[in-house]
Amino acid sequence: MVETIQAKNLELHEVEEKFGLQLVDDDRFFREWQDDLPELTEIERQRLDRVKASYLHISKYPRLEKSVKMVVLSPLLDLAGFYLPPFRIATEKQVQIAVEDRETIIKGELDVLVLHNNFWVLVIESKRHSLSLEPGIPQVLAYMLANRNGERPMFGMVTNGGNFIFLKVTEQGTPQYANSDEFVMRRRDDLYTVLKILKHIGQLAIG
Repeated sequence: MVETIQAKNLELHEVEEKFGLQLVDDDRFFREWQDDLPELTEIERQRLDRVKASYLHISKYPRLEKSVKMVVLSPLLDLAGFYLPPFRIATEKQVQIAVEDRETIIKGELDVLVLHNNFWVLVIESKRHSLSLEPGIPQVLAYMLANRNGERPMFGMVTNGGNFIFLKVTEQGTPQYANSDEFVMRRRDDLYTVLKILKHIGQLAIG
């Protein structure tokens, strides 16, 4: 009998076991969030400062996942150039993943998917501000593995509006993954670094 699992209910160990996914504890594996990051213009920094101010204001009140998308995620994707050619955006995209044993199907809905020539540049899962990023990590990893392009690394991001983590998955041989440090909106320049990483990932996709 085929078992159907909702991606949002996955634990990290389940993703690792079902897909044979291995965590890489080697700083050289995921350098894209650290090396060759582009500089930001003064205008970009000013816009990010406004995003941060907006976030700090709405964080004083109860807010939902949609607020995260409007106030934080949408401006970041715009500044990263993901709303312009050659990229395109898909939101609330239904995903179904058949595990290799054919006895398990994982279903879920992507919050945001950035595509370039059918290559998944970035998979983004946004959470309510009150939630930890940890539950979003296995969810995004499962979505990234649904792509199964096998040739180029895939990248993902999990955010609750105030915190951000980037992920990388490769499928050459054994599927492997690693994550970046966690970036925090309230920390001085972290939001600048988040945009730099997004822009760098975009450059890698079209380079």
